[in-house]
Amino acid sequence: MLPKLEEFLLSLQVNNFSPETIYNYECDLKVFSNFLKDEVKIEFLRVSKQSIEHYKGYLASRDRKTPEGKPANIYLSSYSRNRYLSSLRSYLKYLIEMDQPVPIAPDSIKLIKTEKKLKKVAELKDLIRLIEYPSEIEKKNQLVAKRNRAMLEVLFSTGLRISELVGLNKNQIDNEGKIFVMGKGKKERFVYLTPRAIKHVKIYLAARGDDLPHLFINYRGSRVPTKNRSVSTNYLQEKIKKYRELLGINVPTSAHSLRHGFATYLAESGANPAAIQILLGHESLDTTTRYVHASQKFAKESHQKFHPLKD
Repeated sequence: MLPKLEEFLLSLQVNNFSPETIYNYECDLKVFSNFLKDEVKIEFLRVSKQSIEHYKGYLASRDRKTPEGKPANIYLSSYSRNRYLSSLRSYLKYLIEMDQPVPIAPDSIKLIKTEKKLKKVAELKDLIRLIEYPSEIEKKNQLVAKRNRAMLEVLFSTGLRISELVGLNKNQIDNEGKIFVMGKGKKERFVYLTPRAIKHVKIYLAARGDDLPHLFINYRGSRVPTKNRSVSTNYLQEKIKKYRELLGINVPTSAHSLRHGFATYLAESGANPAAIQILLGHESLDTTTRYVHASQKFAKESHQKFHPLKD
């Protein structure tokens, strides 16, 4: 249904977009293609502004289909719906650059208004309990206990994204705990381990006693690495969810929450937002300030300290 789609995806690859990003574009545009074919039953060049409004309603519905054409059965957030719309805009812009006909201008596809949710982060004492919990709960396999503890220590020490964490190799860490990371959007940066995190990484690596390159190795109930693979993001997310539930932490907490907590508690301690921006690998300071401003404790203390009528 969509002309030059393969060429568009190839152009993303040529321009050094990550495989994950290219996959997301492909899935998003398949949803639009299926929408044209099955819902409105029109050719691509007959798409109108009214068709796009219909598409927005389709994305907001539980009746929409997955890229594979199966029932989705869940609602998309406003942020996810905007991602689909942004993918379509990028595709249209590519067609224009290639002197191909388009039915509507990319800028005529208006993004929807997003809800302004307050980012939540667990209390510092609860995050510490979560980070330390593998040492207590994973008693059946001490190697797994040491590995999972080290992973959580590194996450909170550095503010890494979960994909960056599981992709780490041992040679990316120098003797002082500085880690070179190739992050989102092919952006390079350094992050830093705390002495505490260095300690637990060393404990884990000493227990492993192998020369495999991955920092965090996947296991299946034994000390034998599974095909030299690193830990999966799904595994770590499920473990964090399990630990949180067992500890009774009522604030939803994920690997991204540890990154969020890293930024929030650095800010509460007086860290410069520009420095936090560099550590997180954000392109825009505006993105970083969403973390910095999320701390209710920081806002309350600022109000009590600086309000002109506080006395």
